[in-house]
Amino acid sequence: MSVLLLGISHRSAPVSVLERVAISESDRPKLTDRMLASSHVSEAMIVSTCNRVELYAVVDAFHGALAEVGEMLAEHAGLPLPDLTKHAYVRYSEAAAEHLFAVASGLDSMVIGEQQILGQIRSAYAASDAQQASGRVLHELAQQALRVGKRVHAETGIDSAGASVVSVALDRAAGILGDGQLVGKQAVVFGAGAMGGLSVAALTRSGIGRIVVVNRTMERAEHLAATAKSHGVEADAVDIANLSSAMSDADILITCTGAVGTVVTLADAHLALSKRAHDRPLVICDLGLPRDVEHAVAGLPGVTVIDMETLQRDPAAGAASADADAAREIVAGELAAYLSGQRLAEVTPTVTALRQRAAEVVEAELMRLESRLPGLDDPQRDEVARTVRRVVDKLLHAPTVRVKQLAATPGGDTYAEALRELFELKPGAAQSVATPMEISANPSARQLETSIELADDFTTGQFNEHDAWGAAQ
Repeated sequence: MSVLLLGISHRSAPVSVLERVAISESDRPKLTDRMLASSHVSEAMIVSTCNRVELYAVVDAFHGALAEVGEMLAEHAGLPLPDLTKHAYVRYSEAAAEHLFAVASGLDSMVIGEQQILGQIRSAYAASDAQQASGRVLHELAQQALRVGKRVHAETGIDSAGASVVSVALDRAAGILGDGQLVGKQAVVFGAGAMGGLSVAALTRSGIGRIVVVNRTMERAEHLAATAKSHGVEADAVDIANLSSAMSDADILITCTGAVGTVVTLADAHLALSKRAHDRPLVICDLGLPRDVEHAVAGLPGVTVIDMETLQRDPAAGAASADADAAREIVAGELAAYLSGQRLAEVTPTVTALRQRAAEVVEAELMRLESRLPGLDDPQRDEVARTVRRVVDKLLHAPTVRVKQLAATPGGDTYAEALRELFELKPGAAQSVATPMEISANPSARQLETSIELADDFTTGQFNEHDAWGAAQ
């Protein structure tokens, strides 16, 4: 069984496509169930963030699974399959693990080094686990990815090299407002989720004068406003019906609701502008995906909209090369250790089966000896048994140790296969290699295979942020 990844991210697709494929929390269980309904998929996990959607599946057949997962995502997005695949990337087996480790480390983020992705991967695994959609393979992969991400953030300067999406957006907003800072300004934060919390924290550090938190659920808005107050910032919470009024007094609006459609309409913006001085600028940071702000709002006089597409092009999203290189070295080392452990785990059933076969042969021969020499006393019988077992253990020691060592190297599963053949081990006793990939006759599978570039060359030695991410920018 191997891991298949089908993804679309800010590196491979424009925001308009990302908006179409975005998977909400309410949609995730349904789509996970659809993945598991495939006869080729045994485990499933969906990582969906503001700038990526990645479907991880443990599969027994590459082509069949890719076809079914791809068709499901295309249907969810309401896109023809060819339109989806030209923006998609695929990783398989070792390359899938390497990609997830890079993502967890912040190396594949829009803003290199941001830490929010760690929490998003943790949430993705928790959702999969709660749905009983993850087994041993995804559990070990997700947990190792989280450990790798934590290590990268602890041992490198990638955190300081990159900034969060919120920080980059606020830096741009401060420049637009004239004096390059937000001290004494007024801000509205629309959305009280994880991104809303990050926004309030960043605004608090910036010296903002006042924050108004707007949310559909007043309890969450009040909690976030209370957090800001605890840090010495004037803050209030209002419900969504008062959005226009809050906007009329604000210098900056940050939207991060996670809603499926736009929640800040042209009418909202017109109403807010009618209550403020004509020469007073309003900066809107639309951090939602899909967009929270109606597209026409950007054309209003005095209004500047900074959206995710704008942030994609911001040079501040890059990390210092030395820190990024250090992070990549950690990912490469951790990947090698992870793959070695996985190969060793795969050969263990073969070694177990071999020793079990040897034990059965020893017991059979001792029983035969008992029937031929019934006159042996107990001390003699015990000594013979110990001697035979010592001989067998010594004969098996070298091949079992060596096969474990060889299994940790690329192609090591062939040695386990040789053991099974030489000692006639039962196939069911040692499944150390994945079921061979099936070549599907499904035209959709062929279409996906030819439309999406497989990252077979995405290996440890070639890992850098410019390598084949699977689709044209």
